[in-house]
Amino acid sequence: MEFLSDFLSWAWARHHNVLSWYIRPMFILPFIFFAYKRNWQGLVVTVIALFTSMFWFPAPATVDPAVEQFLQSEKDYILGDWTLSKVLASLTVPAFFYFLALAFWKRSWWWGVAVINLAALGKVAWSVISGGESGWAVLVPAVIGMLVCDAAVYFGVTFINKRQTLSATEAK
Repeated sequence: MEFLSDFLSWAWARHHNVLSWYIRPMFILPFIFFAYKRNWQGLVVTVIALFTSMFWFPAPATVDPAVEQFLQSEKDYILGDWTLSKVLASLTVPAFFYFLALAFWKRSWWWGVAVINLAALGKVAWSVISGGESGWAVLVPAVIGMLVCDAAVYFGVTFINKRQTLSATEAK
């Protein structure tokens, strides 16, 4: 048990590095790609990489007080009593992955973008509701991640449509 405690302390210190807050939304892009390609293995590997990315970066030398306060409220939330409403709220995370994969698996770009945007804005709302004023610390990483994903989907759709148009033209 001591190993687990040591590992969790090590990971927790690294989770304070906000670089991981910026990198985590970028995992949505390979997730979308693998959903579009209907590749289950890629989806699973991407989710594992996403969940481990919170401790890929070194622990920061200094931590913004708002980040510290927010992460403490997040930790208190996770370690606190689990009520039915907390369980249901927590199920939004796997629901996000399910609906995101479903949207791109079925080639529904607009639904996929809607899922991405709803998740990003929902994360900000939950963070502020749960963490109070310190919850605003997630706003910039969440919005940047959302905008990058939206732009990548737009350019991906544009690229695929151009390829399909070119293929159709060549076939004639």
